[in-house]
Amino acid sequence: MSRFTGRPHSHERASAAALATSELLEVLWGRGQEAARSAEVSLSQLRALLVIEKREGTNLRTLAEALGSRPPAVSRLCDRLEAMGLAERGPSATSRREVELRLSLRGRVLLEQYRMARSRDVTATLERMEPADVARLAAGLEAFHAASARLAADREGAASRDGDVADSA
Repeated sequence: MSRFTGRPHSHERASAAALATSELLEVLWGRGQEAARSAEVSLSQLRALLVIEKREGTNLRTLAEALGSRPPAVSRLCDRLEAMGLAERGPSATSRREVELRLSLRGRVLLEQYRMARSRDVTATLERMEPADVARLAAGLEAFHAASARLAADREGAASRDGDVADSA
């Protein structure tokens, strides 16, 4: 057990490895962003496109929460994405007061180019690893992703419960 965290050393080792890998991936993804720069897309615009893709039909408030930003700033960001032809706004099917965000065909192509550039570098790295190590890495990353999704769901549930309490006060 670590005297600092009270967790087993293996968690600290895994955390350190994950942080080091995430920093390396930041560099590799930066190369992918360079490929996406052909459309002059900023990092914040790229992040917004990725969220819109994942949550097709999302509204501005949900996008702002996902980006950790304020709705007015996200609205201006979406203005720029729409002007660039990367995203589209349309009326919500469930509420006339809300606007839904979707990727345009050009936005989808841009993200595909971005992913292709990232994939080349990641694949080149994986090819230098032993097959058994690649299999263990894949299993570990799948478990990490699942745990992260559960954590996000728990946080969203807590946030909605907090909102229900605040609304009823």
